[in-house]
Amino acid sequence: MTEEITKDIYRIGVSLPGNPLKELNSYFIRGKDRSLLIDTGFRRPECRKDLQKGLQELCADFDHLDVFATHLHADHSGMVRDFASEDGTIFMSDSDLKRLHIFLDEWSERKYLSRHLREGFPEDKLSYVADNNPAFQMTLEKIDDRFWAVEDGTEIPVGDYRLQVLSVPGHTPGNTMLWLKEQGIMFTSDHILFDITPNITAWTGVEDSLGDYLNSLEKVKDYPVKLSLPGHRKPGDYHERIRQLQRHHERRLAEVTEAVKKRPGMTAYEIAGYMKWKISAGSWDEFPPIQQWFAVGECMAHIDYLLKRGVIRREEGAAGGRPVYK
Repeated sequence: MTEEITKDIYRIGVSLPGNPLKELNSYFIRGKDRSLLIDTGFRRPECRKDLQKGLQELCADFDHLDVFATHLHADHSGMVRDFASEDGTIFMSDSDLKRLHIFLDEWSERKYLSRHLREGFPEDKLSYVADNNPAFQMTLEKIDDRFWAVEDGTEIPVGDYRLQVLSVPGHTPGNTMLWLKEQGIMFTSDHILFDITPNITAWTGVEDSLGDYLNSLEKVKDYPVKLSLPGHRKPGDYHERIRQLQRHHERRLAEVTEAVKKRPGMTAYEIAGYMKWKISAGSWDEFPPIQQWFAVGECMAHIDYLLKRGVIRREEGAAGGRPVYK
């Protein structure tokens, strides 16, 4: 349940039932007057039980606990209000905090899905996603006055440690990592994962999510990291993993370009069906709707990157009013 990383820093495993990620790595940093919890899990009973038990094992003082949400995704931010003490602070990037305000409105949630519909995603499957995706169903209920927006370079002291916030947009528009310079420890959030690839999707109001992500990798690639602490699964070689992720997206971009070249006039939904995905399904049509939703979001991010650089072009309204790519 809990694992000591180094003096006063612990990992708490929070199960994510029914989710391919399986578990969230929540981190607890013990301070003298106040302690800090990094990420919390979905707002659901199983996550609450795991996190509560882990904190109790560590004899955490629940009355003097602050929470840092590395980004807005519900598996990281869903229970921040539940575990921050009444007088505590809930830290989150200004960008993701503003988006959470919008996403708490159901109409905005549906609007967030609208590009998938325009890009050829079947309406019945999209309705299923809206009603069953944990990203919508298990997020926090509201934002209160404990939330505090942080920016790139913000420093947060906790006991003997001083955490520096690093803005790394891409996985979400306001995704962050936390850097302990003196110790060489990087909390990489979902920006850098080691045995799975972070999902990079096309965000409403963001011109080039993948370009942002690749720029963020470039921004942090030379930090002298000795130990990486990711949001999910196991840690690994920080610098080699960045190189692997860069090569991964080079291959993905080539894959999308080739699909468009061979079959001009496809929608994003159709292009995603010709991409390679690590999933147990016989064909694209057999993908579960939520996994198709993730795949199309990532496909659109790669399309946006190629459009911005003039590698492919969009024709509006060509397929029953839907855009197609050539």
